[in-house]
Amino acid sequence: MKASGNGDPRLCAQNLLRCVIGEVPYERVKGLNPRIISAPSIEARRLLKQDANWLVRTYEPRVNIKAINITPSDAASGGFSVSMELTEKEA
Repeated sequence: MKASGNGDPRLCAQNLLRCVIGEVPYERVKGLNPRIISAPSIEARRLLKQDANWLVRTYEPRVNIKAINITPSDAASGGFSVSMELTEKEA
């Protein structure tokens, strides 16, 4: 998470996707579920998409999710990269 400039809704959504459940004090359910890591890749991709969708919709209501893209970042180790297409909601 960045030390400053965190007010932008898109940056807030990005910060949420970098958190893992249990690491945010007083908000222990905020973050992605680490148990997804050990799931088979097809199942992990589906679970990660659902988890990211819930996370951003729950904790960042200032954005609309257009698309969630899950791409393998390291095929040898089974790593994934999560990216989202977002639009800001109008005030």
